[in-house]
Amino acid sequence: MTNSTEEITYLALGDSYTIGEGVSDSDTYPAQLTSLLSTKGIKMAKPKIIATTGWTTDELQQGIQAAEIDDNTYSIVTLLIGVNNQYRGRTVENYKGEFEQLLDQAIAFADGKTNRVVVISIPDWGVTKFADQQQVDKAKIASEIDAYNRTQQTISEGKGVTFIDITEEYREIGHLKENLAADGLHPSGKIYRSWAQQLEGVLVERLQD
Repeated sequence: MTNSTEEITYLALGDSYTIGEGVSDSDTYPAQLTSLLSTKGIKMAKPKIIATTGWTTDELQQGIQAAEIDDNTYSIVTLLIGVNNQYRGRTVENYKGEFEQLLDQAIAFADGKTNRVVVISIPDWGVTKFADQQQVDKAKIASEIDAYNRTQQTISEGKGVTFIDITEEYREIGHLKENLAADGLHPSGKIYRSWAQQLEGVLVERLQD
C-alpha cells in the first residue's frame, strides 16, 4: 500500500493534447488529474510532462531521449500519442511498431507496474471547427483514427495496460463551442476535465496497492 506521506510522481507522455495547446497550465488533463487525486488525500508531485504540439511517435521518442530520464521511475505514467501520425498520412503498421516501443518505455518508467500505466485513445479531430474550415474528409479521418486506436488498444491490453477510450464521447461533444480552445481544433479545459476524471477513476484505488 502506498504510504500516505509518500509523494506520488506522474509522467505524462504525448503531444498537443497532453500539454493542453490553447488552455492554461492548470486546465491540462495532467494538471487536473493531479488536482483530483490530491483532493482524495494523495500527496502528488508536480507532473513531469514530455510532450510538444505536432509530435509523432518517433518525435516523442526523441523527446524522451532528450529529457535524459532513463534512470527515473514514476508512480503513474500516461501515454496519448498518434494523431499527428494520422494527420501526416503515416501507416498504421508504422505506428504499431513505434507505439509498442513507447509503451514498453512507459512500463519501464512505471517500474514495471503495468497497472500504473494508462493509454488514452486518440481524439477524432475531424469533428472540430478547424476540420470544417479545412473541408477535410471526415469519414476518412474517423476510419484512420479508429484503426490507430484499435492497434493501441490491442497492444495495451496484451501488455496488461489499461486503455481508456475517450474518442467516442469526444465525437459527440468535441464540436461544441465550449469544448473547443480558441484555435477551433484543440479541446477546452472542460474536455480535459472529463479525461482527468476517467483517469482518476482508474488510478485512485491502484495508488493504494
